[in-house]
This record gives sequence, C-alpha cells and structure tokens, in this order.
Amino acid sequence: MDDKQLTQLEELFNRYIKNINHWLPEGIIDVNLHVLQRFGLLKYHSRDKEDHSLTRYFHVIESPEKITLVNEQFIVWIVPDKIGDVPITYILVALNELEQPKLEIAFSTSGIYNSSRLVLRVLEKFLFDIQENEDAINSLKNAKT
Repeated sequence: MDDKQLTQLEELFNRYIKNINHWLPEGIIDVNLHVLQRFGLLKYHSRDKEDHSLTRYFHVIESPEKITLVNEQFIVWIVPDKIGDVPITYILVALNELEQPKLEIAFSTSGIYNSSRLVLRVLEKFLFDIQENEDAINSLKNAKT
C-alpha cells in the first residue's frame, strides 16, 4: 500500500469517526449478551472443528492509535480506547467500494466482552452478514437487468 492510499484511508477514517451519527444514524452497537446470543456465539467453540468463516485475508496497517485491516471487500478500523479505567474497543467496518468506501456498521466491546478472540468472532459475524446482504442486493440487481 502506498503513501497516497494510506493518507486516503486515514482521511476516510477521520471523516467517519468525527461524525459517526451522520454516517450511522443507528449509532454504535454495544456488544453484549443479546448480540452474542443473536450470533450464536454463546455455544461452545471447538478448536478442533475447522471453521472456514475465519479465513478472510487482510492487509494489516498498524499505527499507535488503531489497526486498519484492508482487503478487496472491506476496510476495518480497530480502535482501542479507555473510558475512565475501563478499556474499550471500537470497530468500524466499511465496504471497500470503488467509488467511495461506505461505512456499514460500528460496534464496541468493553468489560468481559473486550477480548481479542471475542472481538474477532463478532467482527467475522458482522462481515458475513454484510457480505450476505450485498450478495442479495447484487442478485436482485442482476435479476432486474
């Protein structure tokens, strides 16, 4: 990734984070027991079971403020923060569209929900849902033509 692309990613992140309520009127989803239940993440997860849903490949860009993951489909910003003495992680997910990446969802984890393993499992579920929705939209568009 060249310096111009890195600068564009940083500008895009700053535009989204400064006015998150404009880009996501529903706000930032707080990961809690209800979200985990909805995604079926409360069930035992066997390490022996091969899980192909966790095999997305991303280019990783690290900075002191955040980690940025980029591939042909998504841009993901993982931003650690602290509110008082409580660590919190914000995750923003955008579709990596040619014209302009489009912010799709943001979620946060804190307390017992703020472990790297859980953050990544929730992220994968959101990515799967977004991709499934995009596939359905594209299928409908193709059916009309």
